Amino acid sequence: MDILNKLGEFQEFTEALFAQLSVEIDEEKEIIKLASRANDDLGQKVEFKNLEDIAVDIFSNYKEKVAEFLGITIPENIELKFPELTDLKILKGKKVFADKKSQEFVTELFNAVAKENKTRIAELMQEDTAKYLVYSTYAIQYISKITTTYGDYLDSIVYLNKFILSRYPKIILHKQGEPYELKFDSVNSGYIGAVKMTVIEELIHAVQENLQQVNKNAAMEVNKINEELASIILSLDTETINKLSEYCQLQSVPDDFPFAKKANLFFFLNPDHFLIEQIGPDVMTFTHVEIDPKIGESIPQLLDIYKKWLVPIQQHHAAFTAMEGMAAFAIENILKEDKDFQNYLGTFMGTDFSAYQVRKSIGKDFTKAVYEKLGTITFKKMIEIPPNTKELKDPQLYIKKLS
Repeated sequence: MDILNKLGEFQEFTEALFAQLSVEIDEEKEIIKLASRANDDLGQKVEFKNLEDIAVDIFSNYKEKVAEFLGITIPENIELKFPELTDLKILKGKKVFADKKSQEFVTELFNAVAKENKTRIAELMQEDTAKYLVYSTYAIQYISKITTTYGDYLDSIVYLNKFILSRYPKIILHKQGEPYELKFDSVNSGYIGAVKMTVIEELIHAVQENLQQVNKNAAMEVNKINEELASIILSLDTETINKLSEYCQLQSVPDDFPFAKKANLFFFLNPDHFLIEQIGPDVMTFTHVEIDPKIGESIPQLLDIYKKWLVPIQQHHAAFTAMEGMAAFAIENILKEDKDFQNYLGTFMGTDFSAYQVRKSIGKDFTKAVYEKLGTITFKKMIEIPPNTKELKDPQLYIKKLS
């Protein structure tokens, strides 16, 4: 296939990427439109305080409360930043952990996706097809969550999603209808509750340094293994690709789209998809995997790749689950009697604290079980000695390990 034809196929693939993101992009446009309409209708009747002013107050008021609950000092150098939509999407690229060479590719890719630069995405696909296969999945996964992500933490900076947090209160109040003045207090209180929850969550992430590092190292290793698999699949001949695609019952693709055929096979055999689909979440506690011999005949390296993947994916899963679980448990306890947080649950989420409290989460349940036994020292221990996947399912194993 000549270069022009290949670039044409990459451009088609770029269109497919944006088709997968179309629901999110449409939602972003709708939020901008609704916020503009709300601004016009609310006019001078009511006014919400700037996100920056609210967040700075909460940040200074809650640093000590978080430190006291965790029994861990909050680092002094933590900053607050308030990215709008494009900057937030670019930031998400920094949350994809890869080695130096791959990180440059990821930065370029997320920049191009954030700016909807389809030509640049097709060029990146051509420059390093294996990296594109691995990291485009992150672009879809991370960017599709922008409208439900209030905050982020990276390298001593707490990021608050200005795109969402500065627009949602107006949209919610506007949807409730007139008289706005009577309904303002509960929505405004919910807005403050949302910022409290987000700032507290990211302050907790700011103290989880060792857990963050374990998570980052493991994710880098997983990505390196996935790049290796992508390179192997891209090097397979047409006959092998066709035979495997048919055997795995993949969607048929015309012969003049060879890249799409290989991409489909990669996405199917990628261990994050293939092993979790075949085995289920229990793979996170397995020490051994097997594969279909027919697939193994065509890709002899595949079983070794899956075996190599098991250790870092389990470390990544355990560290990430512990980080999120600790944050969820702490938020629940710090804000359990906070009126603003209760109003946030009512006005933003359409729920209440009782329903919020009983929501299941492996990480939160694990943290609670260890906390009931060890008290405040739990958080320091979880950060210094991360639990493994088996201990997350059975906290008594972790408690026994510490004693």
